[in-house]
Amino acid sequence: MKTKQIIVSLVLFCVGLVSNAQTARIKGIILDKNNKPVEGVSINYQEKGTITNENGFYLLTIPANQKITLVFTHISLKRATLKLELKPNEDYEYNFHMSDSDELLGEVIITSGNRKRVEGIVAIEPILIRQIPGANAGVENILKTLPGVNSNNELSTQYSVRGGNYDENLVYVNEIEVYRPFLVRSGQQEGLSFTNTEMVQNVDFSAGGFQAKYGDKLSSVLDITYRIPTKFAAALEASLLGGSLTVEGVSKNQKWANITGIRYRDNSLLVNSQETDANYNPTFADIQTYLTFTPNAKWQFGFLGNISQNTYDFQPLSRQTNFGTIDEPIALQVFYEGQEKDKYHTYFGAFKTSFNINENNTLKFIGSAYHTLEEEYFDIFAAYYLGEIDTNIGSETVGDVTFSRGIGTQLNHGRNNLDALIVNAEVKGFHKIETNAIEWGLKYTREDIRDRLVEWEVIDSAGFSINPPRDFPVNDQPYSPYTGPLVPYQNVRATNFVTINRISGYGQWSKKSSLGSSEVWYNAGVRMQHWQVSGDNITSNSQTVFSPRGQFAIKPDWEKDMVFRVSGGFYYQPPFYRELRDYYGVVQPDVKAQQSIQLIVGNDYSFKMWDRPFKLVSELYYKTLTDVNAYTVDNVRIRYRADNVTDAFVYGADFRINGEFVPGTESWFSFGYLKTEENIENKGYIARPTDQRLKFGILFQDYVPNIPSLKMYLNLVYNTGLPGGSPSYADPYDYQQRLRDYRRADVGFSYVLTENNAKRPDGHWLKRFKDLSIGMEIFNLFNNQNAITNTWVRDVYSKVQYGIPNYMTTRVFNVKLAARL
Repeated sequence: MKTKQIIVSLVLFCVGLVSNAQTARIKGIILDKNNKPVEGVSINYQEKGTITNENGFYLLTIPANQKITLVFTHISLKRATLKLELKPNEDYEYNFHMSDSDELLGEVIITSGNRKRVEGIVAIEPILIRQIPGANAGVENILKTLPGVNSNNELSTQYSVRGGNYDENLVYVNEIEVYRPFLVRSGQQEGLSFTNTEMVQNVDFSAGGFQAKYGDKLSSVLDITYRIPTKFAAALEASLLGGSLTVEGVSKNQKWANITGIRYRDNSLLVNSQETDANYNPTFADIQTYLTFTPNAKWQFGFLGNISQNTYDFQPLSRQTNFGTIDEPIALQVFYEGQEKDKYHTYFGAFKTSFNINENNTLKFIGSAYHTLEEEYFDIFAAYYLGEIDTNIGSETVGDVTFSRGIGTQLNHGRNNLDALIVNAEVKGFHKIETNAIEWGLKYTREDIRDRLVEWEVIDSAGFSINPPRDFPVNDQPYSPYTGPLVPYQNVRATNFVTINRISGYGQWSKKSSLGSSEVWYNAGVRMQHWQVSGDNITSNSQTVFSPRGQFAIKPDWEKDMVFRVSGGFYYQPPFYRELRDYYGVVQPDVKAQQSIQLIVGNDYSFKMWDRPFKLVSELYYKTLTDVNAYTVDNVRIRYRADNVTDAFVYGADFRINGEFVPGTESWFSFGYLKTEENIENKGYIARPTDQRLKFGILFQDYVPNIPSLKMYLNLVYNTGLPGGSPSYADPYDYQQRLRDYRRADVGFSYVLTENNAKRPDGHWLKRFKDLSIGMEIFNLFNNQNAITNTWVRDVYSKVQYGIPNYMTTRVFNVKLAARL
């Protein structure tokens, strides 16, 4: 309790603090004429200074409100100088190219923040992604601690943003859109995220109101850049959940560079902590490579390739879940026979070339192909007992089921196959005209989908088959005789050969200017997409949408360092294949693009506390949605209605304070409020499946003062409960109860053996490593029971359907080794 009071007091103190510190920071990346990061550049001002790291990055604190001269020197490049003046608490980014000749960079008086701050983009440091613990560590693990980003499934890399679903998020790697498998139904099937964190240089995230240059989705953009190596390096990581090996290097002439990573993951440690006793044999592995060729200062060529193989074998044995109330506890016991065998093989390749006509004009061409082969085969028979629990403390059978109130069985069968090929070709341009920036792009996409869906479920209650409640007579045996046909309770059969051709483009204008003594930034743009759906036994249909968007930011000439932002526009999401397929697997080609009108108002306040930099970001947002394609969520599987008869709205507020709560480390506290409801066929508004009202997130780093080599990393998330869904064929308006709140804390402890390498003599074996650490992680530290969905069970006597929570993982311990050369 004392710890909670300290944390709350600390947050309130930070929010209310106003600092008068008279310093500022300058940071950035230094490149050579071949656009490669330069390591070892010295940046000095009087007695203060720093050097760039292996990524060319530097950070230096300097006095504010006075003109100073920074000197940049390097052993093989010529000296450069920069005169500048920053305002108090300014956090400015300055990137430039060092040349082979002496250079005077000019005099710059800077009173503004950087581009990301103006656009409302959250930048995440790659080292933070690698250090923070999580059951599925990586970029997505960090995103889930941000306000407005929600997930109640630690085994999944999927996330929802400000009321959207998993299919409404854009993910780019090196400006190339990446995709996730189509058929995945649960988090434990997913395996590895596409992003290899050991290859990452930059991670940018926008939770809404993004510019027209990004694609046609409703919720968010995750923009990742892989680094271009400047010298040989290697990284190894191993734990009880798997391991990875990454190697990078460059050619002697510095024109060729490559970074390649191999990963393997085994989720058995986590899945075996769930309630279902099972034989589980997963194999998740991938290899990823990024190759670049830079023949001169004008041209650069790059290839990004990935091969992924996920094999998931699952044989459930038994399960017992206790629920109900203290006065009337109920238990569900399930005994299984059968198994599930799933395979997901994906192949991805992308080619990108950049042509720098001059410093003001750049052209890019991007071509990519994504091929996925997926199959899900399962036959699982379940016999369930719904009964009363012995609660007599002195009884020998306390906790056991003593009387069965209902007995039933169900058989689930599936033979699902999917073969999808997605090909993209895109050309993009960037032009700078004085203080104006013009960006444009044109893209062609072809999606070829071959899908066979065969799923059925038979439910038996007290020895009698249960008919589906729609379109069939009620079978209420043994109370009355039944002579109708015996049919599965659920039966989905479809074979779809679908082709979708898309042409999309965008154009946008950006400008930095002044308004009186304040600085302002403008951005306006428009996107267009035309698509056509065709295929076997499908009536061809085509549609076109236009999406105007804009951003405005102003930095008043105040003592306090604040930026105010307004962004929004019309956002359309043309349907992807999954959104065209209805509950019965039939493709509906006339599904329209979902439309969202968004308005986001934000404030970015940078200040100093304890003579260290901090930032408080606040945003209010509102979205009105029309032509919504309503859906249900089961674990991570989304099933759409494939119509546009729904309207919806979303509004909320996000707050995040981040900074150096502990010197030299970044931590943050976040809070979000959200409300989203939908109106299906004018029946009235009900909560959407992603209506997660409150969210608290903490990402915290610390170390032991007397043992600085011993680090601590905390990842804590609290989300209020989501709607619990409804049984198949049921009206969702009749089922609006919520799941329990999601509470999870993951903590990691790491001992860095190379912390004191600078003090060690030459030749010491640890000096061979840039980093060598060993650690322990505790997932679900407080052993909370979190539910992802409900299993619906019918009581044969009362004919009531109970929602039995499907609980996620319990407390799990992991050990970890990390080494970098």
